Amino acid sequence: GEAAARGGNIVIPTFALERAQELLYHLLDGMGSGRIPREMEIFLDSPMAISATRIFARHPGFFRDEIRERIAAHSDPFAPPNLHFVHEAAESMQLNRVRSGAVLMAGSGMCTGGRVRHHLRYNLPLADCSVIFVGFAARGTPARRVIDGAKTLRLFGEEVPVRAAIHTINGFSAHADASELAAWHAMAAGPETRTFLVHGEDEERAAFARRLTHGDHRRAKVETPGMHEVFEL
Repeated sequence: GEAAARGGNIVIPTFALERAQELLYHLLDGMGSGRIPREMEIFLDSPMAISATRIFARHPGFFRDEIRERIAAHSDPFAPPNLHFVHEAAESMQLNRVRSGAVLMAGSGMCTGGRVRHHLRYNLPLADCSVIFVGFAARGTPARRVIDGAKTLRLFGEEVPVRAAIHTINGFSAHADASELAAWHAMAAGPETRTFLVHGEDEERAAFARRLTHGDHRRAKVETPGMHEVFEL
């Protein structure tokens, strides 16, 4: 609501699987409650996210009761008003002409590549626009640099000024937490199992490795590979 009130576009760097569908659901919910203007045009600019959204909609049996009831009532939980699927690169480029009233959802979520970088190039310099980062952004990624207050972001060989309002929403996560992962590891891994931790910041991976090699799991073998490190399996 706050971002919409600024009048410019809203850019949301979006992961294609699960995150895009969650966001569409919450946008629909926000429009229904009046927190988000129903006239906002929403562009899902990601062929992969579009395909994943259609797959989600075809499998209502996997959702919780509230969403299954919506589907049974012929209400698509992933189709807020004014939703547009953007397939082709040429269509994506035309969005650069849009200067207000649009929600632009595109990958990648951490802005390391993909179509969102074009949207950032055209919208970051505009003070009435907003960029909303949803979920974790790893150190060293463009998303993290902007979140940490960078005044410019290098895109396509130029330093783009950051004048748009920057928001972060940390309540979304596509991953289990440490306790859930440890419980899964206890069931899935035997005492001689070799486990590789390849996701997350170095400090957190090291701490989780210690957790998996103590107590009843002290015989577990846990590796925390570094960049370009090679292991023989």
